[in-house]
Amino acid sequence: MSDVWLERRLKKVSKRQLDHRDPFQRDRARVLHSASFRRLQSKTQVMGSRQGDFFRTRLTHSLEAAQIGSGITAQLRCKYPELCQALFPASDSLIETICLAHDIGHPPFGHGGEVALNYMMREHGGFEGNGQTLRIVARLETFSEHFGMNLSRRTLLGLMKYPQLIDNLHHEQALPSVANFRQLKASDWHPPKGLFKDDIDIIEWVLAPLNMQDKALFQQIKPPGKANQHHKTRFKSLDCSIMELADDIAYGIHDLEDAIVTRTVNQSDFEQQVIQHLLAIDDPWVNKFSLELTEKLFSDEHHKQKDAIGGLVNYLITAIRISDLNERDDVSFSEPLLRYNATLPNPMAVVLKIFKDFVYHYVIKQTNIQRSEYCGQQIVMELFEALSSDPIRLLPINSAKRWQTAVDNKQNAHRIIADYIAGMTDDYATRLYQSLFNANADNNYQLS
Repeated sequence: MSDVWLERRLKKVSKRQLDHRDPFQRDRARVLHSASFRRLQSKTQVMGSRQGDFFRTRLTHSLEAAQIGSGITAQLRCKYPELCQALFPASDSLIETICLAHDIGHPPFGHGGEVALNYMMREHGGFEGNGQTLRIVARLETFSEHFGMNLSRRTLLGLMKYPQLIDNLHHEQALPSVANFRQLKASDWHPPKGLFKDDIDIIEWVLAPLNMQDKALFQQIKPPGKANQHHKTRFKSLDCSIMELADDIAYGIHDLEDAIVTRTVNQSDFEQQVIQHLLAIDDPWVNKFSLELTEKLFSDEHHKQKDAIGGLVNYLITAIRISDLNERDDVSFSEPLLRYNATLPNPMAVVLKIFKDFVYHYVIKQTNIQRSEYCGQQIVMELFEALSSDPIRLLPINSAKRWQTAVDNKQNAHRIIADYIAGMTDDYATRLYQSLFNANADNNYQLS
């Protein structure tokens, strides 16, 4: 591995006596010990974080994704020993770090909070959770004064899931503002998936080792499939492709467990929307496994559920391969970290999509969950409006100083307010909302 990918923006850091960790072990420690990582314990994953102590939160989801990520790299090392020796560090710390940190930028209340912040930031650069993740780890976290966790360049590249500015990804048609927050239609304000113009210095530093051709290709944009959809990026790095697969498996398979155990979904819908589709796939293992899958997942004997979940996850992980993107006619990367991606072949990719679609349509789109998202959406917009009305008065001291510095330097001060709200947990945002708008609320807690 080239030393350039091990570099950090801040080169002078405290040297710990007898510290024998590799760079990615240090990165993982910085993520694990960060305040933004701890806050994931009270941020919504699929179910609301306050609906019960069984449900997965963003924190437990990230831990599961990290475990799956290390499982993927173990499989790839077995399948491609020589290639992986050249591509990967000796330990799994790199992939685990990227998986642990991948959701750090997501705001309170899931996609409801993301839509709300994107709407409130519509004239100030927008908001998107993955872009906020890069901003937190490379600028906001307090490990260093100006460079966040000061992670290695390769770790930051792995967290750059959509390597293009969201300003360049918006669909053509501009949407009008709403007269009242309660009238905001979430589907109109989902952000394009990308990075913030405010963080162009971070982006340029991460991509600095790439030659001009690789950089231009890596940041290529593909047109939307339908009218009024946002544009999308085409490529991601090898490490990011592993993280994305781990994230999708954790979401599609593990998050389904929450919905089944709590009876959020019913057996009949699962049979029709999952089993029938699985049986139509030309894969003997899937066909045989599907015959007992419903009985196991909906059983009161939890060991049967765990056995079924484990079987599905193993089926997907063991199928993942390394693909050479340069085999495509229009791709020619010279940087190995861009040339190779982890991919899931058919029919395994179809199987994962069946589960992801089921979770989306029969869990996330359930009325009670959408109402909870809507409520969180209103809280975030109200908080943003209030805080931006008089930031020096209403923001906590550190955020108020950052806001004033941005104003003095003619920078985007609204981004400071978005940073503050995005960092809140569901519970903290709710309490702050009550303290500002409910005269009978208990305001006896410390704002940080």
